[in-house]
Amino acid sequence: MTAKNFDVVVIGGGPGGYIAAIRAAQLGFNTACIDEWKNKDGKPAPGGTCTNVGCIPSKALLQSSEHYEHAGKHFADHGIEVKGLGLDLAKMLARKDTVVKQNNDGILFLFKKNKIAFFHGRGSFVKAGEGGYDIQVGEETLTGKHVIVATGSNARPLPGAPFDEENILSNDGALRIQGVPKKLGLIGSGVIGLEMGSVWRRLGSEVTVLEALPTFLGAVDEQIAKEAKKAFDKQGLKIELGVKVGEIKNGKKGVSVAWTNAKGEAQTLDVDKLIVSIGRVPNTTGLNPEAVGLKLDERGAVLVDDQCRTNLPNVWAVGDVVRGPMLAHKAEEEGVAVAERIAGQHGHVNFNTIPWVIYTSPEIAWVGQTEQQLKAAGVKYKAGTFPFMANGRARALGDTTGMVKFLADATTDEILGVHIVGPMASELISEAVVAMEFKASSEDIARICHAHPSLSEATKEAALAVDKRTLNF
Repeated sequence: MTAKNFDVVVIGGGPGGYIAAIRAAQLGFNTACIDEWKNKDGKPAPGGTCTNVGCIPSKALLQSSEHYEHAGKHFADHGIEVKGLGLDLAKMLARKDTVVKQNNDGILFLFKKNKIAFFHGRGSFVKAGEGGYDIQVGEETLTGKHVIVATGSNARPLPGAPFDEENILSNDGALRIQGVPKKLGLIGSGVIGLEMGSVWRRLGSEVTVLEALPTFLGAVDEQIAKEAKKAFDKQGLKIELGVKVGEIKNGKKGVSVAWTNAKGEAQTLDVDKLIVSIGRVPNTTGLNPEAVGLKLDERGAVLVDDQCRTNLPNVWAVGDVVRGPMLAHKAEEEGVAVAERIAGQHGHVNFNTIPWVIYTSPEIAWVGQTEQQLKAAGVKYKAGTFPFMANGRARALGDTTGMVKFLADATTDEILGVHIVGPMASELISEAVVAMEFKASSEDIARICHAHPSLSEATKEAALAVDKRTLNF
């Protein structure tokens, strides 16, 4: 067994981990990154849940399934005739796998470019010593003066219905179903549930979503959520709210779910596959935190302060394994900030301007506070909305669903939140993030020239609407 000394050892090669390692290396630290993900061939596959079974593969399938739906239902509107439309699901899944591998290989290239030592395996704390912390990876022991824990999260199973990834699926199994299920069930109408439901509905599944909460997308601005649900209902996604899930039976022919609707009526849902999307839990399995006295909370998350410091000197933690939203870009920002703090700099993460995106069609994106949050807090505000149906580029695209909504302080006009449901919302939200980071007013956005014709004009018009002076609606 050999020992290797590093200034910084990062445990986990997901968005928080690999980005932290790169930034640490850029700042001149001798850096190592440990990650255990592997491809089918056993070769390293850094990138964590996001790259391997989350953000990247889901977007690949969302894109492919959207092309398929457009060819089958919407090309005719453009004068394009499609005859003999078919689906090669194996090829679609293979393309998804190729996209994932390209990202895996890209991260390995970045490690090499930045002279980061990469170790394939699970990192476990061994002990603390004068030179730092000993971490075991397979047969090797690394010693890190500073350690950044970035071990991510795992899908949370339903009690009594463990994932078998054949019939009862997590996000992992949902991305590699080998045949389009005739009937697909979803428990949970969060981001993962809606995205996976959208993929398989487009490909031909009859999709039913069971949601325990009485409201749809409770974290989203209520007006935006209602607009989104109207679109999903029209598409054929069957969404049941306020349900209580009972016994789940997993058999050879599929899954049977006993549930009670909002009226208290007993129901049964029989499906070929069931995707469970009820949240995620921090991943500290095998980390061996007790060996060094690293404190976890009751959920198993690593306890940190607002600077991502743990209870141990020179041990940090970022991403899904700590408090805050489980978002890849949040993990990245924390990873950069921690590396800079280790270097004596002032790393910066503003939780108030972290954007959220749901990559359905229509896309949903937002930043800042919702209207219901402002009302609950007693904040006086002004609101402005603009529909995509009045936007020239949206009409040309053939996708006029949704709107842009601005919320601004009633006195100062500072932007407090921007909410979008509609085409390319994931790209449009960035302008709002920049504006809020610089504490812009709605008037600032309203006065900026936006290209015509572009979807971004809807952002400008919504800002104008705060002052009740839209130009095109």
